[in-house]
Amino acid sequence: MVSIAVASLAACNKDHPYLQNDQSRQSPLETTEKSGAKEEAIVIKANGDINAALDQFRDLLGGQLNTAPGAVGGRREINWDAVPANLTDNNSFPGDFFGSFDPAAANGRKRGLVMTTPGSGFSISDSSFANINPEYADQFKTFSPLKTFVAVGSTITDNFFKIPGTNTDASVHGFGVVFSDVNNQSSTSMEFYDGERLLGSFKVPNNGNNAPGAFSFLGVYFPDARVTRVRIHSGSAPLSPTQNDISDGGGEDLVIMDDFIYSEPAN
Repeated sequence: MVSIAVASLAACNKDHPYLQNDQSRQSPLETTEKSGAKEEAIVIKANGDINAALDQFRDLLGGQLNTAPGAVGGRREINWDAVPANLTDNNSFPGDFFGSFDPAAANGRKRGLVMTTPGSGFSISDSSFANINPEYADQFKTFSPLKTFVAVGSTITDNFFKIPGTNTDASVHGFGVVFSDVNNQSSTSMEFYDGERLLGSFKVPNNGNNAPGAFSFLGVYFPDARVTRVRIHSGSAPLSPTQNDISDGGGEDLVIMDDFIYSEPAN
């Protein structure tokens, strides 16, 4: 199921097609009010088959996929597959890998995203993190093969934005993530901030305990607010050699991430 929710404490913006009360455009999508939002937002989410939701969100961000610095409008995407072998299946992936401002770096590394975590780092896997725990090979799936992403020692990933190819702070209007194996409704969420001001907090849709590895997507777009940080809470516990998922006899909802999709970072 794909749903679009207009989350707002203000009147709808009549200039944006996703905020208009046009049932022919919305149908069969769902439009609801979400009182937890601090600013007007468009929320696109899905579980199971998430492809339609991804297409909706890409369209919302402008459609154009940017692959080099200097773009205006459009979107950026990260699917982790370009990460080299020496930074795969270990805990060595740097949070600024896709935020490079080195003139000699490839354009693929200049996507304006810098990540931090209260944990010990980040990890990329081409085996659904079976290198951490062999049980994970059957627990998680990759949406855009072959590599996926997690924070190490924490469930929190903070995402900050730069003008691609520079060290200049930036903001976005929309940010979305593909998740694998969200089992319950309270384990996984995303918080959107303008500086220290919370714009809104949103739950990621879950697939229950009977669909190991099933995908979830959450994308949130703020037409009239800037987003300088997105905090992701992915699951109720970090991956661990001794921790199985709740659907595999463990006591925690373990979650990994695949594609990141966000609007072009700008001043």
